[in-house]
Amino acid sequence: MNSANTIKVIVVVLLFAGAGFGFYRFFNKKSGVAEEAYFYDLSEKKLFAAARESLPPIRGLNDAEEDAVRAVVICASGDPKNSANRTIAYLEKYAPELKQNIEEARTGKSDAMPTKQRNGYRLVSRPGDDKWHPSNTPEGQKIMTSWHVAGTDGQYPTVCSP
Repeated sequence: MNSANTIKVIVVVLLFAGAGFGFYRFFNKKSGVAEEAYFYDLSEKKLFAAARESLPPIRGLNDAEEDAVRAVVICASGDPKNSANRTIAYLEKYAPELKQNIEEARTGKSDAMPTKQRNGYRLVSRPGDDKWHPSNTPEGQKIMTSWHVAGTDGQYPTVCSP
């Protein structure tokens, strides 16, 4: 084999290797959607991770009581993987009517509630506050949006996942 053919063979092998690597990365790429979400046990006052599809309130850390609610955790600055940079923006739970409707819709027993109606049964609160507000009320909207303010460095907080 002459040197021109050898170079052609090497180029073809490198191209196939590059294509193979590209296919491998494409098919093994994660969707970017977290499989877990943060939840907050109201009685224990602790954050923990649970399945993202869980409908709050769910069973907490210490007993069978459903006293754990979804926590929207943010990182105001720095590394979101560092727990010292994370804080809870607000808490969320579903009224029993919404929770039952979603469970029935998942199994095909009923249709999902329309979004406008659903937001009246989605309740939000600030950490440490015992009062819960429907997400479609002015107070609920204020709780859900008040954390999204630029810091002194001009950066906006980011939502963290476990």
